[in-house]
Amino acid sequence: MSLLRRLRPAVLAALLTVLASACSTLPTGRPADAGLADRAEQLYRDGQLEESANLFLNLAEQSRADAAAHYRLRAAEVLRDAGRLDAAAQTIADVRRRRLGGDEPLRLDLLDAEIALSRGDAAHALDLLNRTDGIEASEPLQLRVQELRARAQTVAGDRFAAARTRAAIDPRLSGADRDHNRAEIIETLSALEPDTLIARAETLQPDDALLPWIEQALRRRGSMLPRQLPQANRPVGTLQPDDSGALHAEGYRPLRQVALLLPVSGPLGGVAQSIRDGFFTAYFADASEQRPSIRVYDSGDTPAAAVAAYQQAVADGADHVVGPLQRESVGELFRQPLPARMLALNHPDSGEVPPPGNAEFGLLPDAEGAQAAQRMIERGIVSAAVIAAKTDWAERAALAFRTQFEASGGRIVGESRLLDNEVNYRNAITQATAQLAPAPEGGVFISMRPQQARLLVPQLQIAGVTAPVFGTSHIYSGDPNSGFDRDLNQVEFCDAPWLSSPVPGRPDRGNISNQIASANGVGARLFAFGMDAYALLPYLSWMLQHSDQYIDGATGQLTADSFGRIHRRLGWMRFENGIVRPAQGVLSSVPAAPAVQ
Repeated sequence: MSLLRRLRPAVLAALLTVLASACSTLPTGRPADAGLADRAEQLYRDGQLEESANLFLNLAEQSRADAAAHYRLRAAEVLRDAGRLDAAAQTIADVRRRRLGGDEPLRLDLLDAEIALSRGDAAHALDLLNRTDGIEASEPLQLRVQELRARAQTVAGDRFAAARTRAAIDPRLSGADRDHNRAEIIETLSALEPDTLIARAETLQPDDALLPWIEQALRRRGSMLPRQLPQANRPVGTLQPDDSGALHAEGYRPLRQVALLLPVSGPLGGVAQSIRDGFFTAYFADASEQRPSIRVYDSGDTPAAAVAAYQQAVADGADHVVGPLQRESVGELFRQPLPARMLALNHPDSGEVPPPGNAEFGLLPDAEGAQAAQRMIERGIVSAAVIAAKTDWAERAALAFRTQFEASGGRIVGESRLLDNEVNYRNAITQATAQLAPAPEGGVFISMRPQQARLLVPQLQIAGVTAPVFGTSHIYSGDPNSGFDRDLNQVEFCDAPWLSSPVPGRPDRGNISNQIASANGVGARLFAFGMDAYALLPYLSWMLQHSDQYIDGATGQLTADSFGRIHRRLGWMRFENGIVRPAQGVLSSVPAAPAVQ
């Protein structure tokens, strides 16, 4: 029984106080008025903590030896839950450990440790907690040991140790206890400077459980980690002989029933239409003999509606769920039990990773900015100017570019932002490029919509900036428009390969776009995204365990890391005479290397 709802704010950090009433047992020689003890426990469960503590103290006065020690410990625990640690300390001052039985000595140590922490004595608290190592205890007691240890480590100034302790118990928590613990991890790490967090992250293994929490803390501080760019070594589905000699696709797991959770109506209805059409296009193009049944559920426009849709899908027999789409809904579902494997179609606002066995897949501007930086570094560009639209997605791409470029040895010489109502970018260009090295060492990174890019690039040329320009997918409308896009000639950008050239195993875009309207324009990437979501499903379990293997997707080469995040290795394209063509091959020029988790 969680007592968080009863605790005053000053003691909310004392997680998991469930240990007290549920597991305490009276010593032998129970007094005749044991009914009063039951009454005290009932008062405790009812939240009448002062009355409960007083009754336990009265029982202690009326009892002897072991029974008195038992009641004093219970009174002190109730006083602790009421936020009266000083009174709790006075109550157990005369309690002797030899008078206690069962788990009571451990509970006494935990209470003493919490009292020591309230007085700022982290060293004594850690000594008491270290005494508990190796002692068998119930799950609630084990969790409380670790929660107190994390608090003591924080007080002692070792915030990384405290965050790691909390991260270790996170999978064992649920509900309000888990939410509180996660908030504490972020608060603990956010108190450190970004440079300190980044330096520590560089010492960790790629699959270290602390990395996602460091990423969240850095986002709160307006910073981020350099990305471990996806490195794909071999494709999934390689044909392998089984025991009978028959060939089967390695990693392939047949699906039975798939639920697709999308907002059928509302402001995201058009986005959902493109994804849904892409998903079903891949489904009908699937030549396997074991195609699953598919059912679409309306995930609505609230997290509650998405949770209800997921639960209904599971009740209807779904073994895999694709979606939801909204970031808030994804985050809420990640906090729920997930009996059916989920491939979320976005990343939660909170930045938390999927529960084990599940995955998240999205078209992130952060990934595009980081891969643009890597592309420029590999071209020998070490001096960069950044010009971006003043929007959230453009800022994210610019931040990722800056982080990756500087981590790779490059130098950002200037930045500027463009407002929607501007048409004269002279000042912005001067601000960003005044210190830019000439080609081949200098380059310009841009993140903006086509309308702004078509105005900016000619003005760069007028200003005498001859350095090559690299951008994100946002500068391309998704459809050929040579008349307008001639102004973007020679600009390179990363995007879904399916938009510019055939992708093995995917329907040809030229044929599809003539038949399905949602595969055109800005919907083209979402259509490709839907196709890739379907393609991932039968290999998802395998990919989560084999990060070096990839799927040739319509949106890029797809890999999965140990945290359940799907990564895209994007294609590179160039405007030539206003037409988009593959630039030096469809995929990024990142060479193959040992897998990065």
